[in-house]
Amino acid sequence: MSFERPSERPPLPLATLVTNRLRQEIVDGGFEFGEALSEAKIAKRYDVSRTPVREAFARLELEELLRTEPQYGTFVFTMDREQFALISETRSVLECAALKFAFDRNRAALTARWREIVATLHAAAESGDTRTYSSADGAFHDTLFDLAENPYLEAARRPFSARLAAIRNRLGLSPEHVAKSRAEHGELARLVADGFIGDALALLNHHITEKGAEFWSVPAVPKRRRWEKLLPDD
Repeated sequence: MSFERPSERPPLPLATLVTNRLRQEIVDGGFEFGEALSEAKIAKRYDVSRTPVREAFARLELEELLRTEPQYGTFVFTMDREQFALISETRSVLECAALKFAFDRNRAALTARWREIVATLHAAAESGDTRTYSSADGAFHDTLFDLAENPYLEAARRPFSARLAAIRNRLGLSPEHVAKSRAEHGELARLVADGFIGDALALLNHHITEKGAEFWSVPAVPKRRRWEKLLPDD
């Protein structure tokens, strides 16, 4: 897979292109949790030299999408239940703040966008289109930060947003999860449209934190083996 740079814009450095592509593949499920990656493997996959791959590995390790274990190699990240719970707490704080700002500053736009996204969620759930469902789920939450008019909130969530998207794309698409998610997204949209911001904030916090790692099938990974493959519970 080689890279083509759009001619109408200044070309991005090759290392940036490799980083962006590898990040997206990790998020979309192109690599398994805990899968070992090598510079040679990725260089061949993308038809580039090892130099931009090495830089991409360094960047994605800073984003915690990759993890290097001395004497073992570089691996796609894993996340245990403790990490998931802590990230969920932080995510709830940020998203509830974003919801309050978006409601106060852009309520009409929020109502309209959420209504459209909920329709997409319902259609995707009915047709069993999990890829579209997952994308719309992410867009539902991204809308809060788009309309909050506070770039610092977006900056605060950026370090873990890709990891959460990767988990959602792999472990958050069971029929039970989709049914619960679909109902809660619809209710959030209704509460915002009707002006019940307090109830909406309470439901958003519940939506993010109460499902927990058990619901998402995030395993308790022993600390000494965090680089190994992330597997659902038995």
